[in-house]
Amino acid sequence: MPRKLLSPKYAKLREVLLSERLAAEMTQAMLAHKLKRPQSFVSKFEIGARHLDVIEFIEICKAIGVDPKDVVGRIVR
Repeated sequence: MPRKLLSPKYAKLREVLLSERLAAEMTQAMLAHKLKRPQSFVSKFEIGARHLDVIEFIEICKAIGVDPKDVVGRIVR
């Protein structure tokens, strides 16, 4: 696995996105459906097996119903 996926900041990103998905009472399958992606896409970024580009990050935040700026704010603290 590439080192950048193991960085503390990237781990925090994954943690925040997972937390927000659960707070929205969404399953991985529900989020995947909103994103028009397979459930494995959600699983892989949540466990750190794949990275997200900035566009994917914004789309995920919108699908969950959270402001991307708020998520970034929680990561950079």
